[in-house]
Amino acid sequence: MNFPLYIAKRYIFSKSKNNAINIISRIALLGIIVGALALFVVLSVFSGLREFSLQFTNNFDPDLKVQPLSGKSFFITPQQEQDLKKIEGLADYSKIVEERVLFYFNEKEQVTYLKGVDDHFTKINSISKNLYAGQWLKPDTYQAVAGYGIANKLSLGLMDFQNPLEVFVPKPGRGAIESEENAFNKELLMPIGIYAINDELDSKYVFVNLDLAQSVMGFRPNQITGLEIKTKTNADQATIISQIEKVFANKVEVRTRAQLNATLYKMLNTENLVLYLIFTLVFIMILFAFAGAIFMIIIDKKENLKTLLSLGTEIKSLRKIFLYYGISLCVMGGSIGIALGIVVVFLQKQFQLIMITNTLAYPVVFTIQNVILVITTIVSLGYIATRIASSRVSKQLLE
Repeated sequence: MNFPLYIAKRYIFSKSKNNAINIISRIALLGIIVGALALFVVLSVFSGLREFSLQFTNNFDPDLKVQPLSGKSFFITPQQEQDLKKIEGLADYSKIVEERVLFYFNEKEQVTYLKGVDDHFTKINSISKNLYAGQWLKPDTYQAVAGYGIANKLSLGLMDFQNPLEVFVPKPGRGAIESEENAFNKELLMPIGIYAINDELDSKYVFVNLDLAQSVMGFRPNQITGLEIKTKTNADQATIISQIEKVFANKVEVRTRAQLNATLYKMLNTENLVLYLIFTLVFIMILFAFAGAIFMIIIDKKENLKTLLSLGTEIKSLRKIFLYYGISLCVMGGSIGIALGIVVVFLQKQFQLIMITNTLAYPVVFTIQNVILVITTIVSLGYIATRIASSRVSKQLLE
């Protein structure tokens, strides 16, 4: 058996004759347990908040989105559609047309996005499950589905045949505008549904059928502004992106959901890092006290160490005793803290003990990554603190 490790175990599980040292050891262990518990719970809460924040974009944005490298639109041929269907890992795709236009209703107006979608859109996007009122679009109609924010601003009603929603799309061209007819393409829409996801998305889109959007924008039948793609579970997105770019001769760019929401992901990652660093700093302060406790134990065991030194034990081995002692306490305390943290997380998920509002509990998520991160942090910082404390063992100290 490793001699320093054996002695370290004896020190952990045996009591000192000095009661103050026993109290100091227990307080040091308790500090590690509380630090590990706090760090794990906070990371789990943030993971829950992150998942809660992303669920809106995950429900609305596609796995992949294809857009032209230059210009606002591109053409898709029947052969290209056949080639897309052959790509392994690609579950389905939807052709879309979207443009920022002017909407007018009952003497109120708003500039926002008109989005034309085909019949496959509901297989890519779950928006039809987020309808606040009404129903989703039927094919080959002049129906429209608006966001709750748009409907609220325009005082938009559903199935109001006497007051259709007017959409105005600027015509391309140059020269002076002599009349409204020369300046805009105009169409009358019939609102039949209102969707509600979050404040930003609810004020962004009015959905119509693809052919209607193409007509009002002056597009050809095979002219679109993008493709929204759903991939199969565990599909290799990098390979799929490469094949899609090949189908369109590298004239398009393909962006993932994370790239579509780069700002949001960057903000969440930054917040997660800052939160982790703050609690790591708190844990470092705990470990300074832990290092002081180990040094007190070294002083308490001074006579034992003199005996071991007289029997021929090297100073290096004596230092290892307290190095192993500190690391063992860190692992023990960290494990207990994480175990308690897991209990707290599952109690919160099961019984919703702490609420944000009357109807919304603090979201928490248990992940193995958080367990590994916490135990790695504790062991790494504990090793540094213990190394510093054990280095105080020297011949001068024992003499």
